Amino acid sequence: MTHLRPSVRAARRRGRPGRTAAVLSAIAVTGTAVLGLGTPAFAAGNTLTVNVGTTVRPVTHVAAGGLYGVDTGDTPPLSQLYPLHVNTFTQPPPGTQQLGNGATHPCCDGLQVADKITAAGGQQYLRLPDIFSTFPYNWVSWSDWESKIRTMITARVNATNTTNIAGYEIWNEPDANWGESTKNDPNAGTYLNAWTRTYRDIRAIDTETPIIGPGASAYNHDFMVGFMTNAKNTNTLPSVAVWHELGDFSYQDVQAHVTDFRSIEDSLGLPHIPISINEYASPGQVDQPSIGVHYMAAFERAGIHDAERAYWYEAGTMDGLLYDNLPTASYWAYEWYGDQSGNVVQTVPQSYLDGVASYDASRKQVNVVFGGDSGSNTVKVNGLAGLGNQVSVQLSSTNTTGRTTNQAAPNLVSTTTYSVVNGSISVPVSNMDAVAAYQLLITPTTGVPTHQQTYEAENATVVNAARLSSTTASNGGYVGRIDGSGDARTDSFVDFLVNVPTARSYTMTVKYANATGANATQGLAYNGGGFSTVSYPPTTSGWGNPTGSVDVTVQLKAGYNVIRLAKGSPNFGGGTGYAELDSIRLQ
Repeated sequence: MTHLRPSVRAARRRGRPGRTAAVLSAIAVTGTAVLGLGTPAFAAGNTLTVNVGTTVRPVTHVAAGGLYGVDTGDTPPLSQLYPLHVNTFTQPPPGTQQLGNGATHPCCDGLQVADKITAAGGQQYLRLPDIFSTFPYNWVSWSDWESKIRTMITARVNATNTTNIAGYEIWNEPDANWGESTKNDPNAGTYLNAWTRTYRDIRAIDTETPIIGPGASAYNHDFMVGFMTNAKNTNTLPSVAVWHELGDFSYQDVQAHVTDFRSIEDSLGLPHIPISINEYASPGQVDQPSIGVHYMAAFERAGIHDAERAYWYEAGTMDGLLYDNLPTASYWAYEWYGDQSGNVVQTVPQSYLDGVASYDASRKQVNVVFGGDSGSNTVKVNGLAGLGNQVSVQLSSTNTTGRTTNQAAPNLVSTTTYSVVNGSISVPVSNMDAVAAYQLLITPTTGVPTHQQTYEAENATVVNAARLSSTTASNGGYVGRIDGSGDARTDSFVDFLVNVPTARSYTMTVKYANATGANATQGLAYNGGGFSTVSYPPTTSGWGNPTGSVDVTVQLKAGYNVIRLAKGSPNFGGGTGYAELDSIRLQ
């Protein structure tokens, strides 16, 4: 739910979390009610199992996004966004008049915050109906709406230096508010007709930017069947499927909803499209660190493309991860998640104990972020033979405070050396708090890199290109189809967010494939500076086999830097030929 009805705001002022009727109505694929308010019966003695040798998919930090998560200026500062490795945001459209959650002025215009989101390594969807000033939306007429559509879409098309608009969201929560928004207009028609008409209005102006939907307040099988059937029959299919998971403990429903949606696509003979959960977590739980971890784990297992924390309170705070631009307890759970690299690996939960884990072979690091249960529990990690006979295990925790209390740093609980037996260790975690989040950082006792040096392309921000798999690529993945140039909406590039210890010149080794038989080129820029050209001689091993490497010099500042390798990008004339990217290494 984006914005609160007056009654919900009043309930919140009285200290009770407000919830929309749509969430309370218990919409679910099976007809089962969404779990209600309350705390589950936690029990100690559970084990979270991590199988390092079982890859789920490349790390892309899918849960690291927010609805109205960023504003202009220093709200929030880039220094707080970088460690999160943000993925995707949902922001209001250009010219927004929306006064969300008691705000006195419109916030967070997507075009105005675009440069900040791009600099942080993220992308964004524009929520078009947030051009209206109230929620439910104060619809006037079709002529008014279509005039607004023309203005918003034209503004985006004219923003020729803005590359990170990943899609237009036609309507927000149509299952809950379309009729309420349009009740004073007898000519408004049904939402399905509105989707079709608006889709065509957008395409009359912009044929390139993806359109996403339906943006339902909760997943419902019948609603989704009707929507997708209409979209197929009218040739107005979304590029990304969107719905919300806003109930208490809705993370438990994510896999079932994804499975059901895939079955709908199959029944209609449609290819599988990416799924965005562009609002998640209830108002009473969005500030609980362990709830964030539950969603991370659920989204990674279910193959979600991106997910945005819900905007229940203040805008521009990463939806409660920051207070006065400084970290809250939940921030550290997302910062640990943001530091994951390489591949997401399998985690097997028990009861409410769950987590998300990654393995980066180049860093020799296993990063487990977990929580959700109380008392004494265990994390068992299998597949560690590659890290040697002994490993160092650092255990950290968050506090359990909410969005208006800062936590300056995580709590270091212990640093312990474990012997690896048959490739496994078992780490006991005592006195767990079910609301807190925890991290296990596992590295060899010797030979650990002082900082990350290798960055996989499939872990980076990939725009108008594709993450692909190959047994010959480092870490099993690479980025191909980096083919677009000439328009900010279709330019193809990969943005690497890197973190280096000192300001100096670095040799950057780019691993690539180029099966064109001739030299190919891409543009290279970093930190928003000017472009130079990288040349890739042909490789003989074919596409998907990145055996080539070239060295270039980059001058980086201490801390975070964004390095772009582009076939096309604003202020770059465009590359020649084609090349696939495997990784970069900084030395």
